[in-house]
Amino acid sequence: MAKPSFVPVVFAFLFLSSQTFCSAHDDNEVDDESKFTYLLGTNEGPENWGNLKPEWTLCTTGKFQSPVNIRNKTVTVTTALQHLKPNYKVAPAIIINRGHDIKLQWEGDAGYINIDGTEYKLQQCHWHTPSEHKLNNKCFAMEAHMVHQSADGKIAVVAIPFKIGSPNPFFEELMHHIETVDDKGLKLGWVDPQQLGVGDEPFYRYIGSLTVPPCTEGITWNVLPKARTVSMEQLMAYRSAVHDGFEANARPVQSLHKRPVYLAI
Repeated sequence: MAKPSFVPVVFAFLFLSSQTFCSAHDDNEVDDESKFTYLLGTNEGPENWGNLKPEWTLCTTGKFQSPVNIRNKTVTVTTALQHLKPNYKVAPAIIINRGHDIKLQWEGDAGYINIDGTEYKLQQCHWHTPSEHKLNNKCFAMEAHMVHQSADGKIAVVAIPFKIGSPNPFFEELMHHIETVDDKGLKLGWVDPQQLGVGDEPFYRYIGSLTVPPCTEGITWNVLPKARTVSMEQLMAYRSAVHDGFEANARPVQSLHKRPVYLAI
């Protein structure tokens, strides 16, 4: 693990990457799951996503793809990055079964995180099983993605790993809805994103992509190293809720291509 330091290249890299890829993010995650699968070795599997549609080419050719395997021995520890300090608040939300995952979409102002002076407003949260990111080659049972967007269209994601253990209180409140909701969605009323438990804590940061087609690059990833818990019952309820072929909905890890990864402490 590299020594803590103030590294000017941190800011240069993040700034240039966001300017290169994120002038406007119209290429949001695809909601139609019928065109791709997570089954390796199939024509529609992850290794072939980039060949399925012209607008999905980055899934194959991109050099800033996600998820990745984060290894402590290669990350740069730094105090130069400001902590996320979430400013979330209760807002109305809807839950939707997109087939390839379950999405919780906030319909009102659910607050924001601040990254280098820019506010990224919370848009939605969804889950992957098993985890997409690996930490020191370790895969977790589940991973939540809290997706945020700035006023000029840039995207930042907070990734939260989960291990099998005590039931997750936030997930428990969604259990019944997860088991019954379809692609038309269901209004939940007011939902508090603070219950997901993101705090002022260390995190890994790197520049990556969406983990589903069109695999748009320039996403600011903030991966939390501390795993929360989810019960086996909750995990299986989630897996059984997604459509056939998506019980496991994690994209394989992608090459870093010498991208720097920082651990903010």
